[in-house]
Amino acid sequence: MNNIKRLLLLPHIKVHNANALSSPFTIGFPAMTGWLGAVHALQRKLNVQGYSDIKFNSVAVINHQCDLQTHKGVDDFVHSIIGTGNPLDKTGARSAFIEEARCDLTVSLVIEYMGIEKDDEQVLQEQITHLLNSNMKMAGGDILTFKAPLFFKVENGNTADLSALTRKLMPGYALIERRDLMTEAMSAGQDAMDALLDNLVIHHHCEKVAGEMNEEKVIWTSKRKNQGWLVPIATGFHGLTELGEAKNQRDPNTPHRFAESVVTLGEFKMPHSIKSIDEILWRYQTDQTNNLYLCAQTQKIILTEQDIEDSYYA
Repeated sequence: MNNIKRLLLLPHIKVHNANALSSPFTIGFPAMTGWLGAVHALQRKLNVQGYSDIKFNSVAVINHQCDLQTHKGVDDFVHSIIGTGNPLDKTGARSAFIEEARCDLTVSLVIEYMGIEKDDEQVLQEQITHLLNSNMKMAGGDILTFKAPLFFKVENGNTADLSALTRKLMPGYALIERRDLMTEAMSAGQDAMDALLDNLVIHHHCEKVAGEMNEEKVIWTSKRKNQGWLVPIATGFHGLTELGEAKNQRDPNTPHRFAESVVTLGEFKMPHSIKSIDEILWRYQTDQTNNLYLCAQTQKIILTEQDIEDSYYA
C-alpha cells in the first residue's frame, strides 16, 4: 500500500462575492460542495487540455479570512445583507431585488492528486495559473489573486513532511467535519435540529461568591457544550424525488431529481494541530440507498447506512 500522498497546494486564493448562503437556513462560510465543485471543474479543464490522467481525489479547505457582506446601522438589532438589484431592466430601472448573501474571503486549497509526473509539475503550475486567471469561479465568487501553486509529498507518519505543508497554511483554520457530535447527541434522544443547536448555543451561568467585607459578588461564565470553533456546515444534498426528467432542466441527457441541503456540524481547526493530512481532507461520498450525495472526511470510520443518514440534518 502506498502511504505517500501527492498534494497540490493552491495558496491564498482571494475570492470576491462568494456564495455565503450555504443552505436555506445557514449563512456564512460557503458550502463544502462549492469548494469540491470548483476543484472538480479545475480537473475537467485540465483533462480537456490534454492531461487526461490527472485526477483530484480529495480536498482540504483552509480559511485565512472571511468577511460577510452585512450592515448593522445605528440602533439596529440585527445585521442586514448587503445586496444589489442587477442588472437593470430594459427601461433602465432597477430589477426586482433577490436577496443573496455574499462574502469576500481568502482560502488555501490542498488537493490530493494522481496522474501527475515529476517532470510535468512546472508545466502544470503554469497551466493551473492560467486557468485560475481565466474567469474561473470558486464557490460562486470571482478569483482576484492567488499565490503560485506548489507540489508536496506527505508520507503517513512523517511529521517533517506534514510540518512543511502546514507552515504554508498558517495563519489559517482548516474546516473539518464533526458529525460525531451530532451522532452522539442523537443517540441520546435528541432530534437533528436540537442536536445541531445544542452544540452552537452559548450557555451563560452566574454564581454568587463571597467578596470583601462579606459582600456578595456575582461571577458570570459563558461556554458552549463542547470546546472548539463549531459551526453549521452544508455538506451535500438529500434526494427528495425519484430520478427522472424535469421541464427545462439544464442537461437533457442527465437524470434530474429535486433535493434539499444536508447540514451537519463542522469545526475550524488550526493546521499545526493536526496529526495526519487525512484529518482535513474531504471527498465525495454517495449513498444511493438513502439518496445522499455528500462531501465527507476521508479519515472518518465508515458507518452503517442508517448511521450516515441519521447523523445529518436534511
